[in-house]
Amino acid sequence: MIENITACPVSTGGFIGAMTDWLVGLMSVMGGLGTGVAVLLENLFPPIPSEVILPLAGFTAAQGHMTLFEAIGGATVGSVVGALMLYGIAYAIGAGRMRRLFDRMPLTDASDIDKANAWFARYGLVSVFVGRVIPIVRSLISIPAGIARTNLAKFTLLTAIGSAVWNTILVMAGYLLGAQWCSILGFLDRFQYAVAAIVVALVVWYVVVKVHARLAVKNA
Repeated sequence: MIENITACPVSTGGFIGAMTDWLVGLMSVMGGLGTGVAVLLENLFPPIPSEVILPLAGFTAAQGHMTLFEAIGGATVGSVVGALMLYGIAYAIGAGRMRRLFDRMPLTDASDIDKANAWFARYGLVSVFVGRVIPIVRSLISIPAGIARTNLAKFTLLTAIGSAVWNTILVMAGYLLGAQWCSILGFLDRFQYAVAAIVVALVVWYVVVKVHARLAVKNA
């Protein structure tokens, strides 16, 4: 069974490729528990692709090595635990330390944290839910939530619901596609690249705005 799974070209070589191969073995041997551990790691290290882990969990369930409920449940528990760990780290750092850090960094200042917290206070809970179904963002959204000290019960609930939606879609895809589960990777890779491009564009826009603002102040 392991040979059939690893025949899908999920390995990209290097560290990520080696990690992916390890996760394949973990999922094959440990079933639902392995799914939870794999997804937990994916939340803490976004380069580990959930687009591989979750369909693989569905395929493993289809082969009878765990139930569909175990695959989705394990993935959702892993998502929530990983999100809470990132939330806890950001919560411990707090807005005060982040404000001092931003004051010392080039092109940033403490007011950026204040603006981010104000935005998160208004839209944060919605972004927690929506962010869980967007690659890259789904892991990172826990950080501003922790810094803003979003209500923990609401954060946990929305993280669980959003994660369950994302996990169910990809686990079911792997379950229904069987050995052809890797055929969805092309679309998901393009989607992830598009999200990464948007993030890069936003960073560039932020730098340009900051530089322009500081030059305007300097020349005034």
